[in-house]
Amino acid sequence: MSETAAKSAHSLIDDIQGISLGVFLAGVGLHLLTTVGLITGQTAGIAVIISYLSGYSFGLIFFLVNIPFYALAWGRLGTVFTIKSLISVSLLSLLTELIPLGMVFSYLDPALAAVTFGALTGLGLLALFRHNGSLGGLGVVALLVQDTTGFRAGWVQLIFDAALFGLAFFLFDTQVVLYSLLGAVVLNLIIAINHRRDRYVAI
Repeated sequence: MSETAAKSAHSLIDDIQGISLGVFLAGVGLHLLTTVGLITGQTAGIAVIISYLSGYSFGLIFFLVNIPFYALAWGRLGTVFTIKSLISVSLLSLLTELIPLGMVFSYLDPALAAVTFGALTGLGLLALFRHNGSLGGLGVVALLVQDTTGFRAGWVQLIFDAALFGLAFFLFDTQVVLYSLLGAVVLNLIIAINHRRDRYVAI
C-alpha cells in the first residue's frame, strides 16, 4: 500500500458508519420505490420482480438471490469485500422489513418516488463502494469489470438494467416501467459520474 493510500485508509469506525449510512439510504430508497409499485434494475430489480409476482418478502428473496455472487466476490475481489457485502445485504434485507413499519405515505407521486429512489440509492451505493463493500449481485460483477478493464461500473449496471427493463415491459404496465426506468437512470448516472478510483483512494 502506498503512503498516500495508507494515510487515507478507513478505520473500523469509518467503515461501520459508511456502510450503515449506505445501507440505510438504499433501504429508504427501496421503500419509496416499492410503495408506489415500481421496479428497479440489477439484483435488487430481480428480487423486486420476483417479490411482486410471488408475494414473498423482498428482503428474503434479495438475500437468497445474492448467495451465488458471494463465491465470485470471494475469489476475485477478496475476503474483506465479500464479508462487507454479505453484511450489507443482510442489513438491507432486514431494513426493508422494518422501514415500512415506521414510514407510511398517504400519497407519493411515482415520478418523485423514482427520482428520490435513484438519488438515495445511488448515494448509498457510493458510500458502500468507498468502504470496499457493495449490495452484492450485479454490483460485484460491475466492480470486477471496472477494476479489470476500466469500463465504468455504472455503465455495466446500466446495460444489464436495459435488458431487465426490456423484459419488464412484458410483465408490467408501460407507465410503471417508464417511471421505474427513470429511477434506474438517475441511480446509474450518479454511480457512473462519481465512482472513480482515481478521485477516491481510501479503502
